[in-house]
Amino acid sequence: MQPRTLLRAEGVAVFGLATAAYLWLDGPLWLYLLLALAPDLGMLGYLAGQRLGSRTYNAVHTYVGPGLLVGLATWHAFTPGVLVGLVWAAHIGADRALAYGLKYPTAFNHTHLGGSPAARSDREVTPGPEPETAD
Repeated sequence: MQPRTLLRAEGVAVFGLATAAYLWLDGPLWLYLLLALAPDLGMLGYLAGQRLGSRTYNAVHTYVGPGLLVGLATWHAFTPGVLVGLVWAAHIGADRALAYGLKYPTAFNHTHLGGSPAARSDREVTPGPEPETAD
């Protein structure tokens, strides 16, 4: 199986598990719908340029943030924090399942999943550039 396929399957799993946990905790549907697209506010960084935009987008599209939020909120028995973290993780999972990946600073459609879904067909994959290395 190709890595891109595995990452998309992982996204489906995270989306499903995070959504199921949210519903199991009796999270209100209105809150889920309200927060579902909130991580995409990270795209506002693109108003200041490609480099900053990719950084702000990526900062809110990794599992680190929601993982820490869910962990800390669980530790402190703060259910609203757990619910927000679960919606956040579900958003990222849905993005991965739909092949929206982390952005390279070169172009919005250069992602770790090989380009944006709009920029490729199902049979053609255009990989993003290799990450820069410090020498």
